[in-house]
Order: sequence, then C-alpha cells, then structure tokens
Amino acid sequence: MQKATGEKTKLPISIIALRQNPKHIWLSVDGGNCEGPHDAGEGCKLGFRLKPSSSLVVQDLGSGGAFWILGCLGIDGFNMNSFQKDFVVFKPNGSEILPQPFQDLSFRNLSVEPHVEIPQKIDLDHTHQSLARTVENLDLRIQNQSQDVSNSSPQVSEDLTEEQTVVNIPSTPRILPWISSELEANYSANLLAKWLAPGALDDSGQPRCLGGDYFETDLSGERWKARPPVKDMGNGSYAFSLQVHPDFAGDYNLTIILLFRHYEGLKYSPARFVFDRVLHVVPIKFIRSESQLPEIRHCKKSDYTKDVWSGRWTRHARNDSCPISNDGRYRCQKPSFPCQRPWCDGPLGVLESNGWVYSAHCSFKLFTSQKAWKCLNNRWIFWWGDSNHCDTIRNILHFILDVHDIPTVPRIFDMNITNPRNPSQMVRFTSIFNGHPNDTGNYQGLNSLINANYRELLKGYFSRNVVPDTMIMNSGLHDGVYWSNIRNFIKGADYAASFWAEVMEGVRKRGLQPPEVIYRTTVATGGYARSLAFNPQKMEAFNAVVLDKLRKYQVLDRVIDDFDMTYPWHYDNRCNDGVHYGRAPAKMKWRDGQIGHQYFVDLMLGHVLINALCVKSV
Repeated sequence: MQKATGEKTKLPISIIALRQNPKHIWLSVDGGNCEGPHDAGEGCKLGFRLKPSSSLVVQDLGSGGAFWILGCLGIDGFNMNSFQKDFVVFKPNGSEILPQPFQDLSFRNLSVEPHVEIPQKIDLDHTHQSLARTVENLDLRIQNQSQDVSNSSPQVSEDLTEEQTVVNIPSTPRILPWISSELEANYSANLLAKWLAPGALDDSGQPRCLGGDYFETDLSGERWKARPPVKDMGNGSYAFSLQVHPDFAGDYNLTIILLFRHYEGLKYSPARFVFDRVLHVVPIKFIRSESQLPEIRHCKKSDYTKDVWSGRWTRHARNDSCPISNDGRYRCQKPSFPCQRPWCDGPLGVLESNGWVYSAHCSFKLFTSQKAWKCLNNRWIFWWGDSNHCDTIRNILHFILDVHDIPTVPRIFDMNITNPRNPSQMVRFTSIFNGHPNDTGNYQGLNSLINANYRELLKGYFSRNVVPDTMIMNSGLHDGVYWSNIRNFIKGADYAASFWAEVMEGVRKRGLQPPEVIYRTTVATGGYARSLAFNPQKMEAFNAVVLDKLRKYQVLDRVIDDFDMTYPWHYDNRCNDGVHYGRAPAKMKWRDGQIGHQYFVDLMLGHVLINALCVKSV
C-alpha cells in the first residue's frame, strides 16, 4: 500500500472484514501505543471504515461456503493527520466470481474514515493477540457468512467516533520472525474427527460451516512467489499470513481461490465437487519499513526436522531473450552465475531457472558436479516412492552428477553409478516403485504393502550385512486414487509406518546402524490435476497423515517439503504435466500447448535432497 503524503514512516495494512450485504467494511490495525484516555501499557486498535460503492458484491458461495475477509497488518509509526482518505485500494470493478485464477483485475479507491478504539487490556502472553507490525508481515482472516465479524480478532467496535486522532508509535526497528507453519499434534485423529463432524445450524436456522474449505493462496511479484499459509480456525473462519523481505519491496498480487468446500477434496471422486473460483485478486504494494527479518542461514541438520515448510521462490536474474535450445533446455545464465546470499549458496546458473531459487526457514547450497560427487561418494541411497522419484534420480544424474549414459530411470532401479570424470567415486541408487506391487501397475500406493511378495522384496535390501545409509520415502499420488476415504488411508498409513518401524528394528537387532529416513512430501498437483483424485487438498492431508504416523512409530529423521516447494508453480502446467515436475527437457509441444516446459522445480528438489544427504552440522 502507498502512503499518500511525504512522511518517511511506513504504513502496513491490517484486517478487512467482509460481511453479507455490508454497510461498511472494517479495517483494523493493532497499534502499539496511542494517545488518549487509557491505562498505561494498554494498546489501541485503530479502525478505518471503508465505504464500498454499490458495485462491491460479496459472493454467496452457498451451503458450506463462506464470505471472505482480506487485509494486511501492522503499523510502523505514522500520523493520522497526514493519512489521506483515498489511501486504501481494494474494490474490484466486477462483482462476479471468476472461473479461472490470475485474471487481470482493476481496482478503485475506497473512501477511508479514521477512527480509534481503546480496547480492554491485552494479555501479552497470548501470542494470537500479538500481531506483527511491519510491512513485511500481514495476517489475514477469511470469515464465514454465518460468523459475525465481532467474533473475530482483532475487532473494531461499531460505535467508533468520527474525530481524527494522532497515533504515535515508536519507530524503533523491530526484528520480526519469519512466518512458520507447524504440523498439528495428533493430526490424523483430529482430521478424522473434523471430517466426521455433522453439519450444524446457527441460531437463525441457517447452515453453519465448520471448516474444511480449501483455499489456494498465492502472493506473487516480479521477484517473489510464495504460498501464504492458511490456518483453518474450525468455525468457518480462516487466517493466513503474508510476508515479504524488505529487499523485495514492490508490487504484488494476492490471489485467493476456493478450490474445495468442507473437505470435499478428500472425497473418492472429488472432480464432481470442485469449486475452483477466484475469490479475490488484490494488488498490494509492499514498501520498505524499519522492521527487519532475521537473516536466513544455511540449512543445518536440525532444520530438516521441521514437518511443514513455509518457503518462497526469489528471483535474482532475468534474461527475457532466452530461447529454448534443441535439447529442450533453457540456459538463460551461465552455469557459474552466482547465487545471491543469503537466499542460496553456489552457482545459481546450474538450476536453469532464469534466476529463480527456493528457500525456506533456511537456505540451500547449489552443487557443482565435483562437490556433489564428493558428498555422495560411497553412499547407498534407497528410494521408495512414486514415479516422481524416477524423474528426480534422472535429473540428479544428468544435471548435477553429470552422468548422461542413463537416459531413463525405470520404476525398479538398482545401480552402482560411477563418476565419469573420476572412476574412484561411486554412489549406489536403489529405487523401488510403491504405486503398485507390480511395477507395471498403478493406483495402489501404500496398499502395495498388503502384498507379501512385495514386502519381502523391500525387506531384502535391509536384511544383509550392508544396508542403505539413507532412505528417501514418498507416497501420495497413487494413494489419492486408491483409498476410498480418509479413514481408510489413515489405517493404511499406520500400517506402512509400522512396517518400516519393524524393518528398521530388524536392522538394529543385527547390530547395524539403520538408515536415516527422509520423507519427501508429495507434490502439489498442477493445472487440470487440481480437481482430480490427487488434488492439492487431499495430497496436503495425506502428507500430514503419513508424517504423523511416521513420527508415531519413531521412523522419521528428516523432512523435505516438496509440496511447499511446488505449490507456487501448481496453478498451471508450465512446470508440470499435472503430476510430475521433473519430466526430461524436450523441444516438443507440452500439455499447455507451448513448445518445451520448465523443469527447474524438480531440479531444485534434487539439490535440496543432496543438501539433506550431506549436511554435517547439527
């Protein structure tokens, strides 16, 4: 958002609540200090009444749907006398729900009338009331139609005065934390309880949503792409946070899509229930403030214990005259083109991403062939997962290890791979497909373990004198098709986790060190696949269930969240064919009708995997 006067202090934005047939839309900012008759140490809430014109329409999403609130959060210090009434830009021209994401919408100004509310004392120990106050941090809530805005927090009283008030907020620079998501404790049991909960009625007899709606959120600018994490409050309201580093200030679009309502993405045949509507596309201007974020450091071993990541893709180079080569590759920068710290370390050009790189709560090293071989030499990596593993292994071989005599990686693959430039270096890759006990079949997923011969095949790799030192595990896409409901999948995930716990215990009993287990979460399926049996809502839930069960049986050592890594690129098929992000480069017509496709998202995963395999420090 832009400041209307020449003041140097910056105004971030707070919460805007939309009601059914609203007379006003309230934007409230949780301030730190304010002048006026209130107790010492007490905060204040500053409200702005936004008067929408008659063309602003809140869409009715029907039973199980919701009315949404949008907005941003926090102030860095400003004078209300210099705050112009045409400051907030927030009204869409059209009133329709758009059928497809990322349409180009224009916005008009809303009139703003400033008000001040003096609230009761706030317990500062309650973190949900301690709202970040910076242009980089935005906390948004999406409110169900049956919920009164007065029940949401923060709230603004209806009896605010009309007089202007000066709000003085210290301009001392703040060090703010990066936004973060966590896996809910007892996730599987809680998800099952929510999924089984019957519908409810409010006091007026109208259907009341209990949660379970699935929103796709995207914050995109020229040099930043991220998924703002969404929290389901369980009562028909939702909260999510935005964050942009000061170095990436500029113009952004916040896009909110309702993909499924009330857990309908978890159904056996969800395509009939897909909603897939763009609710809002909101232009936001992020401007630099005095607040700061901790510098992202290089990932350590302990960083891979985090179950859910909230990362972003940042861009550090751009070459618009970069044609696809005859081999289907995009060599937009020289391979030696360097990373910009702290966002990554090493040669950014090897990603062939035209400047894009992924970072999360920590950043990653990008490997040259020489350094990757030094890391993987004499290792045995066991892969158990779907065909995305086949693509990732091939991309690691071709792009990172510079091994080109293996054109494809089959579903069952076991090979000692030698460094063509140094025959003394070798790594063993073993990959077993888990989409079906028969490697020519599909759509069994974790149910493959019901086959006794398949279980014995897997156990055989862990019953000898030498066992793999690392296991990279994944499941989800084939599970999405096989399991009829979430209850059955939870049982299947529990059985799979107990099976691998038994295998690892067998290794220990023989006096050997069991392999470290890395779980690589399932991708966010893209484009047309967003509505199918392996849609993002189901895959995100399945990822969490598997992690929950692996933690229960103490099998899991590290996590790589490929769901978060792929999410900003899943809205179309430019970087995927729907279910694969690592298909081999080819100068051929792609699913979206263009010649060639982008393959750097899976290549980034390959580098992240090597980071996790080779990390030394705790």
